[in-house]
Amino acid sequence: MLSGLIFILLPLILGYLVRIEQPARLAVVNQLVNASIYVILFLMGMGLAGLEQLGAGMAAMSGQAVILFAIITPLNLLALWALSRRSALRADASRVVEGAPMTRWEALSGSLTLAAAVALGVAAGVVLGLMEISLDTDTLAEWALYALLALIGCQLRSSGMSLRQILLNRHGLFIALTVMASSLLGGLLAAPLLALDWNQGMAMSAGFGWYSLSGILIGDQLGPILGGAAFFNDLSRELLAFLLIPMTIQRFTPLAIGFGGATSMDFTLPVIQQTGGVACVPVAVVSGFLLSLASPPMILFLLSLSHV
Repeated sequence: MLSGLIFILLPLILGYLVRIEQPARLAVVNQLVNASIYVILFLMGMGLAGLEQLGAGMAAMSGQAVILFAIITPLNLLALWALSRRSALRADASRVVEGAPMTRWEALSGSLTLAAAVALGVAAGVVLGLMEISLDTDTLAEWALYALLALIGCQLRSSGMSLRQILLNRHGLFIALTVMASSLLGGLLAAPLLALDWNQGMAMSAGFGWYSLSGILIGDQLGPILGGAAFFNDLSRELLAFLLIPMTIQRFTPLAIGFGGATSMDFTLPVIQQTGGVACVPVAVVSGFLLSLASPPMILFLLSLSHV
C-alpha cells in the first residue's frame, strides 16, 4: 500500500537532506522550482487537451472546483473565526508597513500567470492534436514532478525555520491545525458530491492553498480533470485571501493569516505585512511553513489509500 507513497516521497526526503545556505545557490533552486512548476502545469494543460471530449472535461473540472471551493471555504472561515474569537493574537495597526517587497497586485499577477500556463498547455495540446503529433505528457510530467519534489524539499530545509521556532509559535501552530482540520472535513463532505472515495475527496482538499503543487500531485494520480479542479480550488483560495486580508486582519487576525493557507509564507505574506504589521509576519511564516510541509505527504498518503 505504501510502496508507491514512499517512492514518490523519496525525492522530497532526499531534497530535504540538502541544506543550502549560500544566497546565490538558493536563488538558483528557487528559479528551478518556478520553472518546474510552469513546465508541469503546461503539461497538465496538454493532458486536458488530450481528452476526447475537451469541452465536457473542462466543464466537469470547473464544476468540481466550484463544489470543492463552496464547501471548504465556509468551513475554513467558520473555524478560523472561532479561533479568532478565542485567540489573543491581534494585528498592530501602529506598525503597519507601507512598503513591502511585493504588492498584492504583483502577487496576484503571479497567480494568474500560473493559470495562464495551464491555458497555454491546452492550446498547445490542441495544436499538436490537429498536427497528429503525440507526446507522452504523463511520463514527462512524472519526471518533472520528481525533480520538483526534490527542489521543494531543499527549499523547506533551507528556509531558516528551526523546529524550536515552529513549536514555540503557538499562534502559527493553532492556525495551521485549524486550516488543516477544516479543509480535510470539507474534502470529506465534498467527496460524495464529486463521486469520489472519501480519501480522494480529502486529498483534493489537502493542498491548503498550495495550488501549484496540489494540482500537480492530484493530476498525476487521478488524472488532469481532477488535477485541474484541485488547482483552481486552491488558486481561488488565494485570490479571495487577497480581498479578505485587508478587511479582516485588524479584528480577526488569525482568520486573515490562516485563510491564505500555505501561501501565508510567500504570496500573501506582503499583504499580511502591509495591513497587519510586522508582528503578524512570524505567525504567518510559521503557519504557512507547517501547511507547506504537511501538504505533499498528506496528499500522497490519502491517495495511496485508494490502492488498498
